[in-house]
Amino acid sequence: MIRNATAVWQGSGKEGKGHLTTQSNVLSQTQYSFNTRFEDGIGTNPEELIAAAHSGCFTMKLSFVLNEKGFTADKLETKCEITFENGSVTKSHLIVQATVPGISEDQFQEAVKDAEQNCPISQLLNTEISSEAKLV
Repeated sequence: MIRNATAVWQGSGKEGKGHLTTQSNVLSQTQYSFNTRFEDGIGTNPEELIAAAHSGCFTMKLSFVLNEKGFTADKLETKCEITFENGSVTKSHLIVQATVPGISEDQFQEAVKDAEQNCPISQLLNTEISSEAKLV
């Protein structure tokens, strides 16, 4: 399977602008620029998209890991914080809240660590990855 997205950029790095389109068209000529990346402009940025990819991938992997352990979550909600400093992504921090009937705290934390280490986006990123998790 191959998935794709296309970026188009016009102009200089600071004054230019671009747009992103994904294969599924969920993003369709979605605007991005210096302002959306480094300030508070309207549009998206690569780090926000990495955060979406990592939170989505991790959460799905966690669901599979829980299923393998005999549990089904009522709800998994993950926020991903991407740290971008000195021109590099230096950290991805996953914050998950979950409702999983019948699971112990130890079983849940073990499942979270498994998903953190083994989701495909975690394996792709060459940065520090951490998580914190809470059963609710």
